[in-house]
Amino acid sequence: MPAKPALTIATLAALLATPEVFPALKDYRIFDWSATQQVTAFRPTAAVRPAAPEPPVAPAPAPRRAGKSAKTGPVDDGPLLQDTGNELHRFYAALYAVEKKEPGAAVRVVHYGDSPTTADLITADVRDLFQQEFGDAGHGFALIANPWAWYGHRGLTIRGSGWRMEPGNTAELRDGRYGLGVVSFRGAAGAQSKITLKDPSHSRFEVWYLAQPDGGSFTVSAGGQTLGTVDTASPAVASQFQAFEPSGGAGGIDIRVTSGRVRLYGVRFSKDGPGVEYSSLGVNGAAITIVSRNMDEGHWGEQLKHAEPNLVVLNYGTNESAFPSYVEAVMEKELTRAIQRIRSAVPEASILLMSPMDRGDRLPSGEIGTVAGMARLIEIERKVARDHNVAFFNTFQAMGGAGTMGRWYTGTPRLVGADLIHPMPAGAKLVGGLLYRALQDGYRHRKLAMAQPNFETIKTQP
Repeated sequence: MPAKPALTIATLAALLATPEVFPALKDYRIFDWSATQQVTAFRPTAAVRPAAPEPPVAPAPAPRRAGKSAKTGPVDDGPLLQDTGNELHRFYAALYAVEKKEPGAAVRVVHYGDSPTTADLITADVRDLFQQEFGDAGHGFALIANPWAWYGHRGLTIRGSGWRMEPGNTAELRDGRYGLGVVSFRGAAGAQSKITLKDPSHSRFEVWYLAQPDGGSFTVSAGGQTLGTVDTASPAVASQFQAFEPSGGAGGIDIRVTSGRVRLYGVRFSKDGPGVEYSSLGVNGAAITIVSRNMDEGHWGEQLKHAEPNLVVLNYGTNESAFPSYVEAVMEKELTRAIQRIRSAVPEASILLMSPMDRGDRLPSGEIGTVAGMARLIEIERKVARDHNVAFFNTFQAMGGAGTMGRWYTGTPRLVGADLIHPMPAGAKLVGGLLYRALQDGYRHRKLAMAQPNFETIKTQP
């Protein structure tokens, strides 16, 4: 065999085998080795691995509705969308203004999450559904470059080079100033980014950056025309935002550092007219502490204030769920801390805790169950939401409860990857639809309640 093909095959084999040799990398499998035996033997087999120190929850036999118990898996007696404190009324009021097409009305959502949302999975589907129903006020915030190979936003093509990329959970520079999307980009002269939008009708965009002593400059272009040069030098360190309204619309923009060193965060894309703007802010490997601890409170407050959200979604727990002792020791106080920070920065915004999806793990029998910490994590998130009067959406229960990822993995079409964590696009669309319908049902119920006094008045008229 020629040398180049042989080297290619050997490299591929090494990549496939590495997660099998090093257990710490098991969640990065790109090939299910147990399937090869099924093909060669023509009979179902199951890969068996040693039981984890704390066994996963056994799979439930089938999806079940909230309020019904089952012999296996965690029991949930609460609604899928819990809003006992009417926390979502401000969000619903903003939706109502948009639905009535009030001048300048817009609903802005910022959705924080872990790795399933880094490729705009789930969030893109929620965005599409809201914009189809209420109108399109713009894509929202996106990072200026790809911190991970799989980062991306539906409807955008993002290319960047020359940047030092620092997510808030792995940054070398630990000053807590990571921008709205919790990823910082530092670059010297020559660093550049190009963002192309599938929808060129965006009328406005903003570049979010950090003003600082000895800051450099960058230029912004659209449609081949230079729109301006931004000087980031400032005596004080502070969040800054430079808006542009290109005459031909924002179909694509170019950002280039021309002198010195700059620190940029992302670009926010908006449209005129009533509608919904939905910003997807997922960070790979993130836990709730990325916003409750890693972000500087004052800096995050600046970013949130400028985003003017009507709804802030905190969608963490996937990574924590694999460590039950960590969940018990940390989750409640860090969720509380994050809620308090958001309320301090944007008291007019509604807050929604969104539980993680199911996270699969293999039982010694070969069945795919749910990681041991998930049930307790869901219980803690629900309690925090109730105690602090914020809304809670039980994604885990809505998608089917314990063992769902096993059913998704073995079913046709397959809805989750071999790591039993990250959904396929079809699985993400299902979850996005569940969240949207829960919020839509809540909104319709609230709107009916608001209309009831008027109805009673009409009914009593002679």
